[in-house]
Amino acid sequence: MKVLKTEQQEDKRMYLEIEVDADVFKDSMMKSYRKNVKGIAIPGFRKGKVPKNIIEKFYGEAVFYDDAINFCCPDAYEEAVKETGIDPVEMPKIDIVSIKEGDPFVFSATVTIRPEVTLGQYKGIEAEKPAVVVSDEEINDEIAKMRDNAASIETKEEGCPEKGDTVVLDFDGSVDGVPFEGGKAEGFRLELGSGQFIPGFEDQLIGQEVGKEIDVNVTFPEDYHAAELAGKAAVFKCKMHSFEHKILPVLDDEFAKDVSEFDTLEELRKNTSETLFRAKEHEAGHKFEDAVIEAVVAGATVDVPQCMVDQQVERQIQDMSYRMQNQGLTIENYMAYTGLTMDNIREQMKESAQNNVRRSLVIEAVAKAEGIEATDEDVEAEYAKMAETYSMEVDKVKEIMSANAEDLKADIAVSKTVKFLVDSAVEK
Repeated sequence: MKVLKTEQQEDKRMYLEIEVDADVFKDSMMKSYRKNVKGIAIPGFRKGKVPKNIIEKFYGEAVFYDDAINFCCPDAYEEAVKETGIDPVEMPKIDIVSIKEGDPFVFSATVTIRPEVTLGQYKGIEAEKPAVVVSDEEINDEIAKMRDNAASIETKEEGCPEKGDTVVLDFDGSVDGVPFEGGKAEGFRLELGSGQFIPGFEDQLIGQEVGKEIDVNVTFPEDYHAAELAGKAAVFKCKMHSFEHKILPVLDDEFAKDVSEFDTLEELRKNTSETLFRAKEHEAGHKFEDAVIEAVVAGATVDVPQCMVDQQVERQIQDMSYRMQNQGLTIENYMAYTGLTMDNIREQMKESAQNNVRRSLVIEAVAKAEGIEATDEDVEAEYAKMAETYSMEVDKVKEIMSANAEDLKADIAVSKTVKFLVDSAVEK
């Protein structure tokens, strides 16, 4: 293999002209022949036994080019990448320059390379860290949630529901007297005051008598996901069949014993305050970290190639799809519900993808400048942590992660670099 030519092009693209030795290409042509001969039939020869030169007389030697190229190009390209020291960030665009069995095979590879990052200040960054304070109101809200979870439920088939009660109702919606898709249901469960329905819908059911038919008049929000309903006035004919009323427990020491390991309400409040403080402290740490990284990224200069943004968009879509699957949904469900197309979703993700790629490139540049890498000890510690998290043997974790070992090292290096930046930063 020889690299005949290198040429830096616009948008961080590199052009390589690569020569494959004649003997290597000849061997690749034979591999292509052996792969394809079984499917070639020519009169006078048994199928699968036609000599290579006979096939080439009938069809031309180009019949074997595609597979021959596939056999020799990848290795030649990888060698060229190592020889030139470039750092590609996408699959190359391959073009044939010259091809003939018996001669060297010459092809070109055009590929986007990792951009250079010019770092600004990254040590001693000043950033704000939110003050951590827990108010009585926040403690009361948490206690109220516990109280709500501990409530007993009384089902009523007569009377009038209050805010917080869950009603079972039928409804049939229309706009200008015309029913619309998704506007009808029977036996639907709705917690009044949950904000699950269009603004004003739930309020009009509070205090209404069970069994009575009610007209609920609402207006769809201007930004409603179904464009044909946005801003339109609608009427829902409703009938409540029953409702579930929550009976909240008394806030006393007995309540504390029932919902926790504490004997008194005072102890429960103290523990709730401490738990909230730890959570807010953790959140404040993350906000400080984000502020530091944001300042480091803002001070750096880097031209992000479009291909890296596109790749990041696809990763974000894949992550979104996985999260939806965990909730029993599909991205197709999401698009049907929101009226968005895949192109719309990609467009919405471009800015965040751009920022994520820029952030990654800058952190990698800091790691390189500071010589921060994942050591063998770091990797072993991460394996042990994963084994504990998933209740697995360390050797089993290593086996599962073997194909992603380099990605794991990269993630560890990023974590160490972020810690380095945060540790050197100064709180305002």
